[in-house]
Amino acid sequence: MKLTRSSAIVPETDVTVAGWVHELRDLGGISFLLLRDRDGIMQITMPKKKVPPELVEHVRSLSRESVVRVAGLVKEELKAPQGFEIIPYEVELLNAAESPLPLDVTGKVRADLDTRLDARFMDVRLPATRAIFLIRATVLHEVRAFLSAHDFIEIQTPKMVATATEGGTQLFPISYFDREAFLNQSPQLYKQIMMAAGLERVFEVGPIFRAEEHDTRKHLNEVTSIDIEASFLDDNEVMELLEELIQHVYIAVAERCSAPLQSLGVTLSIPHIPFKRIAYAEAIEIADIPWGDDLDTAAERAVGQEMGEHYFIVDWPVELKPFYVQPRNNLCYAFDLMHPRMELASGARRIHDYALLVEQLASKSLAPENFGFYLDAFRFGMPPHAGWGLGAERLLVTMLGLANIRESVLFPRDRRRITP
Repeated sequence: MKLTRSSAIVPETDVTVAGWVHELRDLGGISFLLLRDRDGIMQITMPKKKVPPELVEHVRSLSRESVVRVAGLVKEELKAPQGFEIIPYEVELLNAAESPLPLDVTGKVRADLDTRLDARFMDVRLPATRAIFLIRATVLHEVRAFLSAHDFIEIQTPKMVATATEGGTQLFPISYFDREAFLNQSPQLYKQIMMAAGLERVFEVGPIFRAEEHDTRKHLNEVTSIDIEASFLDDNEVMELLEELIQHVYIAVAERCSAPLQSLGVTLSIPHIPFKRIAYAEAIEIADIPWGDDLDTAAERAVGQEMGEHYFIVDWPVELKPFYVQPRNNLCYAFDLMHPRMELASGARRIHDYALLVEQLASKSLAPENFGFYLDAFRFGMPPHAGWGLGAERLLVTMLGLANIRESVLFPRDRRRITP
């Protein structure tokens, strides 16, 4: 039989397994081949009295990280990984790995992050690195499951656009046939248009692009954004939905990812809801910055140390938030979801009145005529609505205690890195 992830391990049965040569060990009278696949390490044991010498010599000649197929007999062995070993009668070399390797896959010699990212295909072979992406897959699966269970419809919006979502110059221009276009900063305008379309509740999990010249441990130029928009809900209701989603994801990862979490040495602490809420005025007092300033990294750190857990900042000055946020005198119905380390999400109750929206565009020095396709949706029956955008990478970084956001992306894109 071929041993698969759904197979029951039955001693004294013949199996076929395949994977990478993780390590070779020779203890004189007995040799070992540690074979690695996605789920872990299998021990191939070669006692001289039971395995032909030519097969032992063949295995000894294999280079580390070569790909092999092994056929043999399963034996129970409590000291072996997974509690069993395989006594081989055939070892087939499927592809030989060159030497030296770009980095040490056993993890005994740790490479720096740039080296790991340059050879990402090799880096992901390390159990701790692979664990991040197994958890990431679970996070995004659970996000979709949670939102679908709350009656949201998944949509896909354009990533090549003619107009900046929020204005400004932090855009990547692209050549679009005979005119200039941009990589989209956010699905914001399109998910709001879907409120006018009557879909009522939509979400998207997809890439966004920001041409910010940051070079920090928490910024990238391409990230995965988890966005929702919901008709007939206000800012408080979508905040409640957001904190419930965060808690749900933590619980799901704790329950379903015990082995990857163990590889990372992480014990998850499930956040309690409801999250605390503080006003912008209180946050800037803690951070000791003047009214009207946004919270930079130092300010976020100061407030995060004070709060010590997930929290929302609410009651923002209207001038600090985008044109589509519903104003309330000199404040607005916007919020940021914060982790003590960094911002995770931002959202708001949106403007749904056409005249007010045009007025707010002008107040931000944006030309309404550049937003015609968007504004049309507000002229023919736009319901009240609210929504948010959550950074998938930042959620992973704060959940797993990663030192650098680049660790949470297979192939990160920043100011210096466009390959691999």
